[in-house]
Amino acid sequence: MKRSKTSKSWMNEHVSDPYVHKAKIAGYRSRAAFKLLEANEKFNFLTKKMNVVDLGSAPGSWSQVISQMTGCNGNIFALDLLEMVPIKNVEFLKGDFREQEMLDSLEKKLGKTSLDLVISDMAPNISGIKTSDQAGIIHLNELALQFSTDWLKPNGCFLVKSFVGAEFDGFVAETRKHFEKVTTFKPASSRDRSSEIFVFGRNKI
Repeated sequence: MKRSKTSKSWMNEHVSDPYVHKAKIAGYRSRAAFKLLEANEKFNFLTKKMNVVDLGSAPGSWSQVISQMTGCNGNIFALDLLEMVPIKNVEFLKGDFREQEMLDSLEKKLGKTSLDLVISDMAPNISGIKTSDQAGIIHLNELALQFSTDWLKPNGCFLVKSFVGAEFDGFVAETRKHFEKVTTFKPASSRDRSSEIFVFGRNKI
């Protein structure tokens, strides 16, 4: 089967992407690590001994960054639909965060552990239909926000990937009800053609 022009274009972009090369050199599993690193450089929220949940964690680059930055004295829980190769200091759960059974399993793992940080890189399977894709990610955003309001300590932080679209402003407004300060930003490591945008909430009310 011949490779399509779209797949060829993606491959050329991927091969020439400086963040792909930087990720290989640094030992990160994907270029997404630099999005989290940029967020931390901007907002300075990663510290030692944190309790963290990483939603949509596979292949694990965000968990790698957190493990390196927070050390072995915190608790890092990662969750994804896909398998993830083990990472030091990270406890991984495989499953669908949209399912109540999976949420129950995660909450059972947490026990009485309140969280300093919830991060979410979750996204729906991209269909190419912008309205559908945006509705899908907003649903995941809302689930992550609800989880964060239930489990974050007072003054805890929340970082979530979203897509620009009709429902985005409403989600940001909802997030502002639960955090003292909410900021949106697009990292330099995010591809120009991508509609992804990140929402950061500081200090859970």
